[in-house]
Amino acid sequence: MKTTFMHKLLFHFLCFSIALGISNSLFAQTKMESVPEWAKKVVWYQIFPERFSNGDATNDPAAIDMKGAWPYSTPADWQIHPWTSDWYRLQPWEIGTGHDFYWNAGLRRYGGDLLGIINKLDYIQDLGITAIYLNPVFESPSLHKYDASMYHHIDNNFGSNPNLDRELWQQEDPGNPSTWKWTSADSLFLHLIKECHNRNIKIIIDGVFNHVGTTFWAFQNILKNREKSLYKDWFTIKKWDDPKTEENEFDYEYWMGARDLPEFKEDENGLVDVVKQHIHAIVKRWMDPNQDGDPSDGIDGWRLDVAEKVNIKFWKEFRTWIRAINPEAYTTGELWWEDWPNNKMVNPAPWFQENAFDAVMNYRFASAVKEFVIDVDNKITVSEFVDKIKAYIHDYPKENVYVLQNLMDSHDVDRLPSQIINPDNWYDHQSNPGQNSDYDVRKPNSSELLIQRFIIGIQMTLPGAPMVYYGDEAGMWGGDDPDCRKPMVWPDMNYEVEVSHPFNKPRPKDEVNYNQELYEWYKKLIHIRNENEVLALGDLKFILIDDENNILGYERTIGGDKIFIILNNQNKPIEYKLSLDELLPDGVTLEELVAGKEYQNDNGIIDLSLEPFQVMILKGF
Repeated sequence: MKTTFMHKLLFHFLCFSIALGISNSLFAQTKMESVPEWAKKVVWYQIFPERFSNGDATNDPAAIDMKGAWPYSTPADWQIHPWTSDWYRLQPWEIGTGHDFYWNAGLRRYGGDLLGIINKLDYIQDLGITAIYLNPVFESPSLHKYDASMYHHIDNNFGSNPNLDRELWQQEDPGNPSTWKWTSADSLFLHLIKECHNRNIKIIIDGVFNHVGTTFWAFQNILKNREKSLYKDWFTIKKWDDPKTEENEFDYEYWMGARDLPEFKEDENGLVDVVKQHIHAIVKRWMDPNQDGDPSDGIDGWRLDVAEKVNIKFWKEFRTWIRAINPEAYTTGELWWEDWPNNKMVNPAPWFQENAFDAVMNYRFASAVKEFVIDVDNKITVSEFVDKIKAYIHDYPKENVYVLQNLMDSHDVDRLPSQIINPDNWYDHQSNPGQNSDYDVRKPNSSELLIQRFIIGIQMTLPGAPMVYYGDEAGMWGGDDPDCRKPMVWPDMNYEVEVSHPFNKPRPKDEVNYNQELYEWYKKLIHIRNENEVLALGDLKFILIDDENNILGYERTIGGDKIFIILNNQNKPIEYKLSLDELLPDGVTLEELVAGKEYQNDNGIIDLSLEPFQVMILKGF
């Protein structure tokens, strides 16, 4: 979760102030409840709803919908932002604010909605995606929705009738689930779930249960009724306002320096009971909407925001709730930084050992791949990369390793192509022009796209469930938040050339077009994974670690199935003799699944001609 760079900086600063083969013996051995079997086999697609597709212009946000969101004022001439406009170019109303791009970015709305996602499900399915993770969808005045106004309704601007939805809210007691209505947005969300399930696509949503926005209904009740509020025990109130003074002394606990994100109250068991009961009702509402005991009409799990900020005892109980509703439900936690200023990531092993989560967003994978493939001055060797992969595999129970969300980018970091353009920064550090004056905002060139393709090959062949951030397959680029949240590039839309820079520095003129060739590469690699179960469920063994030639080879095996992956991690071709002695019977023919070429195992040796940044996926037949 991330709202502004300052919020992020405060959060990360304060937060948490050898054999070649990887067999069962090298995994952590702590007993773990079974993870959902489906979660081992999926390929994830992360969608930031406000920026994916505008399927219904009649529900676009208006000024009233933004009330209470940073920067707490909306210019009189504010307008929905043109979907295809030059990202850094300020619109006339933005120029009128007198502020720069990064200030105005918080006011931008592009109108992405649920119908837009529904309309693009065939596109997602064609890509080979089998699971979707949605950033927050609950009612909120912000563009990112990490500041919920309520959990029991989908944001009205994601639905079909925002005005009617507002009227329905007024007919409820938000603290009493028996009074809750189903709005147009809620109903459309249930339709989205149905359409996903009809395509055998799982869907999970963001659960932000550490904090809410100041517009959250219970917090608003406190602001209105003060000490007499029925909800005063939902939050940690440090000091009440004294009406006899001009100053407003009201103070409360909030998330990492962000006063607009009040935190729920906790005791020794996590969230206090009254809050816990409310969240339990929320879980039931979205996991079994009609409460008939059949969870097929509900979401398939949760991604849980800033999970380390809530006592692990709550997450253990939370997991029992969702498994009681759906035994195959999935939880994945955002467990990221232990010491952000010093580039130290947290080890999520305790959350697995305590049966709190099935998975985490695997930023340890992303950081290791970045250092191995992308970095130049800080590049690590093949051996060091293997050690980093082995490290987290050893830390976690084997079942959890296979359901990790193996990502390279997300809504909280610069996009993969922009990481490649800007090597040698620590992961999630100094990664947009607002943080780093030398950050390059241009589009990737052909050499950099080659590296992106290479990384996707790694992502699709190592243990864990790959996750693609919306638009990476289309050729999108951009720095850290907000630049990683551009509106999706679609092939049937014409986009302005990007010529602007947020600080008016010189930059190339970059055409913005849908990259069909890159899409086809993603599709091919995703389908190779989907069609070869060994890549999802197989054991991992490193068979070739060549630091001198920057060559890495590993084997995935399950039962009698074997696949060999060979990586040429360098920008030059190489002739290579691959020894498969004792790994494969003599005379066996191998098919290279990417190019379709065949290789003969001749006396345990296969002659390979590896192109720059080539990934070979070799399967015997």
